Amino acid sequence: MNSLTTLTTLLGWCTAINIGLLLFTSLLLAVARGPVSRIHAAMFGLDQRDLSRAYFQYLAQYKIAVLMLNLVPYVALRLMA
Repeated sequence: MNSLTTLTTLLGWCTAINIGLLLFTSLLLAVARGPVSRIHAAMFGLDQRDLSRAYFQYLAQYKIAVLMLNLVPYVALRLMA
């Protein structure tokens, strides 16, 4: 088995899993925002405005990380093959 093929497969699965997790988190925050916000507000002592900012920042940073660390190397390896 070629090591580039193995690495390409690994990055492909990592990308799929991470995008699935990002979509699940986004849907969970969209559908059940009230209960999730109450839990996080109680855990961390934040108000709703700070939580909204934290959720947005988390989703944005996670999306950038998935794109730069999983998707871009995957596409580059696919182009090399």
